[in-house]
Amino acid sequence: MAPAQPSADFDQVEGRLDPDVVDQLEATLAEAVRLSGSSGGVAGVWVPWAGAWTAGEGGTRFGKSGDDITADTRFQLAGVTGEITCAIALRLVDADVIELDDEVQSMVRGLPGIGDLTVEQLCRHDSGLADYYSSLRSFFISNPERNWPAGELIASGMARDRVGEPGANWAESRTGMLLLATALEQVTGRSWTELAEQYVLDPLDMDATVMPDPADTDQPDALGGYASQLKGDGTPDCEAVRDVSDRSSSISGPAGGAWSSLDDAREFSQAFASGTLFSEGTARRAWTVEPFGGTAPSWQGQGIGGQEYGPLRGIAGESVGALTAVFTDPDTGLTVVLALDNSTGGATLVREAAFALASIGSKAAAVDGRDQPLVELPWSLEQATQRMTDAAPCPLPAEGDGSTGEGDAAAG
Repeated sequence: MAPAQPSADFDQVEGRLDPDVVDQLEATLAEAVRLSGSSGGVAGVWVPWAGAWTAGEGGTRFGKSGDDITADTRFQLAGVTGEITCAIALRLVDADVIELDDEVQSMVRGLPGIGDLTVEQLCRHDSGLADYYSSLRSFFISNPERNWPAGELIASGMARDRVGEPGANWAESRTGMLLLATALEQVTGRSWTELAEQYVLDPLDMDATVMPDPADTDQPDALGGYASQLKGDGTPDCEAVRDVSDRSSSISGPAGGAWSSLDDAREFSQAFASGTLFSEGTARRAWTVEPFGGTAPSWQGQGIGGQEYGPLRGIAGESVGALTAVFTDPDTGLTVVLALDNSTGGATLVREAAFALASIGSKAAAVDGRDQPLVELPWSLEQATQRMTDAAPCPLPAEGDGSTGEGDAAAG
């Protein structure tokens, strides 16, 4: 049975973090915005034993056409949307509607070639299905307002060579996430939005989280969106950054197309990471983590829907015009949410920026009457900041060099 009260309660101290901590956080957010080439970003860090910090940096557009970003500015969830899709699947498991070992071919009509892929393999990203996103990225950027049918994107991913045998190795697959959403919709006879509202959004009071209609490409009071085209050698062309602020949610749909707020993202992250959204047995299986393999460190791995990096659980992801990272330590409640509006730097940049924010927050001194827990992050602030810097292909000029950096990004 699913829990009656799915929200996580970490007894968050009211009030803002100490000024010295806030200064560090604000400087890191500003640097993440600059390094990513974004017009702006929004971030929050919640430290249950010490306080919280939320902030916006920059504007929703380059130049004079945008509004100042605040902590209330909405943003695209990118890969966190896929985490919600898997949360729906896990809730349906608890409702005895599906099982994680169910074969997707028994759930989807008229889609040959799926084989014996299971629900769990799609959420663990070890299905072997290629990711459609990389091969279509240039088309998404050139025509961001086009409505992409999910079946077309799934077919594009399935037409590519498999990246491994099912269950053999990890490889991100937005194709698999769209296939899972299609399977859940057909099994239940309900849309992704209806399922999300019943099983995730309403139980967690996530009123600001929506999947826009694919034709509704203008998101007012939200971050903009920018992305660079790629050169022939596959590297970003920093002189060809396009404004993709008006874009269709269908580019990534249930794999990355939802929009949200800082408070909603925090609420979901804490419930998913701690497992309070699910029954005890389902939560235990969801967070039985499998290593990424390859050269990835042993402290990094994939659960069912979410990832684990040391003590932090969550995800960092990319969709055209958006980078978003959301992580929670289920033992202490330390939570970080970060969203940037230029996708050129990819998921690594926003993940490392979030890790830098987490490093700062983890060291915040406890207020009177509270104990300060030991949060053992397997990286330092300096290491995360360096990796964020290394992942930045098209940073904006540093302040004071005489250039605004707005010209090329505002074009296109």
